[in-house]
Amino acid sequence: MKRITRAVAVAAALALAAAACNANNQSTSSGASTAAAEQGGTFHVLSTSKEISLDPAKSQNLGTSTIHLVLRGLTSWKTSPDKAAELVPDLATDTGQVSDGGKTWTYKLKSGLKYADGSPIVAADIKYGIERSFAPELSGGLGYHKSLLVGGDKYTGPYKGAQLASIETPDDTTIVFKLNKPFGDWPWVVSMPAFSPVPKAADKDPAHYGEDPVASGPYQVKSYAPGAKLELERNPNWDKSTDEARTGLPDSIVIDMGLQPDVVNQRLIADAGDDKFAASTGVSVPAALIPTVSGNPAVKARVATSPSGALLYLAMNTKRPALANPEVRKAIEYAVDKQAVQVADGGPEYGGEIATTLITPGIEGYAKYDLYQAPPQGDPDKAKQMLAAAGVSNLNLVLAADSTSGLQVAQAVAQGLKRAGITVSIRPLEYEPLTDLITGNKPDFDLTVSSWLPDYPSALGNIQPLFASSEAGNGGYNISRYSNPAVDTAIAAATAESDPAKAAGLWGAVDKQIMADAPVVPLIYARNAFLHGSKVQNFYLPPYPPYPNVLIVGLSK
Repeated sequence: MKRITRAVAVAAALALAAAACNANNQSTSSGASTAAAEQGGTFHVLSTSKEISLDPAKSQNLGTSTIHLVLRGLTSWKTSPDKAAELVPDLATDTGQVSDGGKTWTYKLKSGLKYADGSPIVAADIKYGIERSFAPELSGGLGYHKSLLVGGDKYTGPYKGAQLASIETPDDTTIVFKLNKPFGDWPWVVSMPAFSPVPKAADKDPAHYGEDPVASGPYQVKSYAPGAKLELERNPNWDKSTDEARTGLPDSIVIDMGLQPDVVNQRLIADAGDDKFAASTGVSVPAALIPTVSGNPAVKARVATSPSGALLYLAMNTKRPALANPEVRKAIEYAVDKQAVQVADGGPEYGGEIATTLITPGIEGYAKYDLYQAPPQGDPDKAKQMLAAAGVSNLNLVLAADSTSGLQVAQAVAQGLKRAGITVSIRPLEYEPLTDLITGNKPDFDLTVSSWLPDYPSALGNIQPLFASSEAGNGGYNISRYSNPAVDTAIAAATAESDPAKAAGLWGAVDKQIMADAPVVPLIYARNAFLHGSKVQNFYLPPYPPYPNVLIVGLSK
């Protein structure tokens, strides 16, 4: 899961560096291209990234991003403009068979799967690909499996000859995973980059494997010039009939690298030459360009906006004396002016919709509810009454804020609280010092605004990292220092449930259970907006993830 600020949300959650239900009245397909996509052509991606690694062991990319054009996993993601992301089989025949009370998961591979060179994809290659993700020299990738596989806590990779016994491959088409606890989201975990097949014989130079990995997806690397360009061409042995997540429509894909954000947006606004066949998957439309975009109907029609996205929220440090009393925190729920925050972040169209839940729209388990029923602009009179009833006066709080991207929102929060008689001192910090402060063991702050996007579409990602007692301090993201044993028990039960519908119900109940203690104030579901050229089709932002699904993009003539 990712903590993200609005300035770095795109880079953190879907940067090309390694290649995180609807609560509003706006169409989820806003800006979506609707003309017919055809087979062929060259799709151009305009990127600010200076380096791109397609090494699955190092990647933190979401399941709809560039790395998955080249690499396939056991499962994959299927998106639509107005529905939650769907988990679908990819290399596997299904999304997994569970046994042993949720601790053993078995997958069978589809028949006839081949790499770009025509050699067969076998289960041992998937096992090896996962094992190399444990190697210290290939650190940085998503690591859910490392703490879940039996023996994963001590395993250090295959480069000294050791194998991980909890991954079994009894034959070429079967792979079995032994977990140390029941984990219902395992089918989502095996969609992550580390579960892509890597033939051991091809891994002769691990440090550079990501420059030209063995392709299992519809494309393979044609050329790579760091800082300048990555070109992908067709994998002649990719079989569309085995792949329901990818369309493979363009003949080639060119990623132009190292561009400035304003250059990317200005080129897409101009829509000239090859840029008609181009898009941005990592540069959101900035506030400064919103008048230009909104004032030109032809350009506005080429802006894809997400109906929802990362949760922007105000965290209250529950271990601070001033905020230890839940009644004080509940008063702040009423004092915050969410409407002012929304305006500060770009307004309802480009900033996001008012939030009242912890689970975000587009994630199974989300249910629209508003526990406190506070008006969007806040209710300072009610907040004052609640503070008085709690015996609190002259409340002075320190709000730690991101000095680069978070000051406007911090000021909107402070102004709302001031109306309720709460004095807020803003402490501006750069991103890294701020992160160290709020996740460290000396949390010298009362309030902070943060943003969070799960790595995959499960409510576990909305809840567990932010509210489990184990995630407070030591670099964890329970930055409100919230601790409730009953909630921890409920999180464990929801985590272990392998039936998706039952798990969704459990997570929805945990959402309300936490909000009753008011450790955070949900502010907005932060919306993303990306431009694309006039010939780019199938380009939209689903409820989750709030980024384009590059696996299905096509072009028109």
